[in-house]
Amino acid sequence: MKGKLRVAMIGGGPGSFIGAVHRIALRMDGHYEMVAGAFSSTHEKCLETARELGISEDRAYQNWRELIDKESILPEDKKVQVIVITTPNHLHAAPTIAALNAGFHVVLDKPLCTSLDEAHAIQHAVEESKGLFCLTHTYTGYPMVKEAKFQVASGALGKVRKIYVEYPQGWLSTLLESEGHTQASWRTDPSKSGKVGAMGDIGTHAFNLAEYVSGHKITEVCAQLNIVVASRALDDDGAVLFKTAEGATGVLMSTQVAAGEENNLKIRVYGENGGLCWEQKDNNTLTVMPLDAPVQLLRTAGAGTSEFSLAHHRVPPGHPEGYLEAFANLYRNFASHIRSLESGNTRNIHLDYPGIEDGVRGMKFIEAIVKNNAGNEKYTAL
Repeated sequence: MKGKLRVAMIGGGPGSFIGAVHRIALRMDGHYEMVAGAFSSTHEKCLETARELGISEDRAYQNWRELIDKESILPEDKKVQVIVITTPNHLHAAPTIAALNAGFHVVLDKPLCTSLDEAHAIQHAVEESKGLFCLTHTYTGYPMVKEAKFQVASGALGKVRKIYVEYPQGWLSTLLESEGHTQASWRTDPSKSGKVGAMGDIGTHAFNLAEYVSGHKITEVCAQLNIVVASRALDDDGAVLFKTAEGATGVLMSTQVAAGEENNLKIRVYGENGGLCWEQKDNNTLTVMPLDAPVQLLRTAGAGTSEFSLAHHRVPPGHPEGYLEAFANLYRNFASHIRSLESGNTRNIHLDYPGIEDGVRGMKFIEAIVKNNAGNEKYTAL
């Protein structure tokens, strides 16, 4: 495949936080070029974003349906190859399925959708499509998260016994949605966010990280979902006890009312022979804690790290790499897979990215915790 991959974006117009982040991430390694979009449900706002991005106005579409229909009939050397979807949750399933059915590769912001039925419909579309699918669980892109996964998979900790993962935020400690705050308004609206609030927004990140690093599959959950701020429609806080198929147990905490907190996602995994700890606040460090040896601090691109994590850093040790670089790793790895598919070459196994299985499992997690929270059974199966 020659040249950059041509990209269109659905969503990501004025007022969007995550759309701008996607655009930075996809540009970082030079694999993509954004040439089209349906950036807003209001066409004038779509045109405004297109002008800011230097996109021709004739490829700033009225809506996602027009985008997919018109791009599908363009010549092969002009039409987009990848469609990035950054809309609120309730607008994930339909454009994703349509794009996949039309043969486009799709990058979708998490969570996958708003229901398990939608998740299965997207999964079917992925399985039938010639296009590839990426779900942006960003935190799996950090080099030291890759290292943590490697340490567990290599057996350095022995059999995993305990998994603790937490994602505390504080930005919804007040009723921001009553003040016209765009992000708060849709993320706390059941018609747009789905069945859950904080647990869908950031709890799915914690769930995905727990399974990714540990290599375990969570099979049962005991959940408590809370609405802390009065008059809020969806949970802004919660905790989940869980069991895994491989015999470990753990705790997941997700809250958006921990006043003063920013985004310090953190995971600890303990096995028979030791443990490890990674947190976003110091994302370039992985703490490894052997049972009978001194604590070790592994650093991004530093001595003692694996080929797996080394494949995901960009600069010499000591130069900070962060959230945007982790996000960009997903886009780079996705581009690598697309190019391998087109050329018929073997995919580089180190360049992984989250896909449809991660999305479906996230929706199963949401369904199970909602059911458990509303019922009387001690544990609910995913």
